[in-house]
Amino acid sequence: MRAGAPRLCETAGMPARRPSVAVVGHIEWVQFARVQHVPGAGAVIHARDPFEDAAGGGAVAAVQLARLAGGATLFTALGADELGRRATARLLALGVRVFAARRDAPTRTAVTLVDDAGERTIITLGERLEPSGDDQGVPWEELESADAVYFTAGDVGALRAARKARTLVASPRAIDAVGHGVQLDALVLSEEDTIERREAAHARDEAELIAFTEGKRGGFYRERSGSSGRWAAASPPGPVVDSYGCGDSFAAGLTYALGAGLPAADALGLAARCGAVCLSGSGPYQRQLTAEELW
Repeated sequence: MRAGAPRLCETAGMPARRPSVAVVGHIEWVQFARVQHVPGAGAVIHARDPFEDAAGGGAVAAVQLARLAGGATLFTALGADELGRRATARLLALGVRVFAARRDAPTRTAVTLVDDAGERTIITLGERLEPSGDDQGVPWEELESADAVYFTAGDVGALRAARKARTLVASPRAIDAVGHGVQLDALVLSEEDTIERREAAHARDEAELIAFTEGKRGGFYRERSGSSGRWAAASPPGPVVDSYGCGDSFAAGLTYALGAGLPAADALGLAARCGAVCLSGSGPYQRQLTAEELW
């Protein structure tokens, strides 16, 4: 993390001012529905409580950051279509400024099934649209004044633009960018996700901190300095409802906390709270940790 992070309050351990935050990543237009269980091959089941929303890793993290910091900016790519326009309008309503390069391909969609245990199963449809450092008209220079950026998707040029922020956190699913020599302050992944573990191996030498989430078990971390440790899972503020967006909310909380200058152990504790709160709401946005709940 670069010098110049917001000064911390000595008494509360929270920043004297909220850090400026942004996300570089992807959006999907997602149709959600609840099912008793995920169907097996050949089965026909009834889904209930359907709704649609702008989601995906970049969007969910941006909204969580906006709720913590009082606003956030998302650098992304969308199709020049109705879903792209709806996604932009929805995120603006949730406090996120959106800078979207327009693509000829349609905005990607997805279907998410949430079972009675709250576990989500995601089916994506179409190409994931990602921002590029070569996108014309995208104000990448704004990232130079950001305290913290979370990176979920984009090319190496976009990652280099994000690196100009004081703090840079990334997902290993940004496979076109991480592992190509750009230094990261933190890399966040699920220990149970084989794809994320494989891709993280390419970038492990580029990250000051690597955080491995383990769901109900909390997680563990390693630092480049050689230190390591664990954090405990936070308790949801209510019954478990929906796991969609918990990981992205966790990563956003870590980005916010590191951008605010918190040490790794405290930052991971705040991130765990973000993931747990999201678990208690339906869809990614019904319940996310807010700035008022930090104190």
